[in-house]
Amino acid sequence: MRFFSIILFSFFSATSFAQKPALSSDRDSSFVLVRTYQGDIVNAAMDNFDNIYIISSTGQIKKFNANGDSIAVYNQVKNFGNLYSIDVTNPLKILLFYKDFSTIVILDRFLANLSTIDLRKLSILQPDAVGLSYDNKIWVFDEYDNKLKKIDEYGNILMETPDFRTIFNENIVPQKIISDNGFVYLADTANGVYVFDNYGSFKKVIPLKNWQSIAVNNSNVISTNNEMITVYNTATLLQTQKKTPFFKPYIHSFTNANKFITFSNNSLQIYQYRF
Repeated sequence: MRFFSIILFSFFSATSFAQKPALSSDRDSSFVLVRTYQGDIVNAAMDNFDNIYIISSTGQIKKFNANGDSIAVYNQVKNFGNLYSIDVTNPLKILLFYKDFSTIVILDRFLANLSTIDLRKLSILQPDAVGLSYDNKIWVFDEYDNKLKKIDEYGNILMETPDFRTIFNENIVPQKIISDNGFVYLADTANGVYVFDNYGSFKKVIPLKNWQSIAVNNSNVISTNNEMITVYNTATLLQTQKKTPFFKPYIHSFTNANKFITFSNNSLQIYQYRF
């Protein structure tokens, strides 16, 4: 999901999460509101333990646990420009990607800085997306030479694919890289989701396009936009769609395995959902 610069007001003097009752009768009963957050919000992410990460208009990151308690803050927000993406696949090793500066910052579970990787020093000249690999290494797609590369936290390049221009007819520019269940997913909202194995060998394309957010949970690839939540099962090739309820006002939405999150510039809602 892309992070973008919006000038918003500063954090509320008392930002908070609040428990909420079940949905009112005019909403889809398969979505149950469990928690809300009020504050300055540009983007957000949720890990597998239901910790929520709120990114403010200044680039500050606040981490809240599943009970809504604030447990960590990251304030080093002026070093590398605007935050492009955050990967919370492993809550013990969080990746911050600052695309304009070609820099990855790795944080621990308390949002303390573990290391910083300047991709330009690795001759990765035009990184488009990064993502954590199954073995806690890092995948990077470099548009300069159209290759998917795997690096470690010390900046060593461990492997790379052939030039994608020799494999595909279309120009792939992924916005997100996801590693799950033995596969690596390069998600390009214009062309679909390109699936590779952990050694960088191409497997298939999943025809999910025009998504706003995308996630992978075992055999399911889950995408959202303003109209629909789509679940594509990679084992059965079956696709299930559910119309997004009228949760307004919100700017963006995303999902993990069983939560649906929507947010505007000052409010975030977390829903339990089922298909």
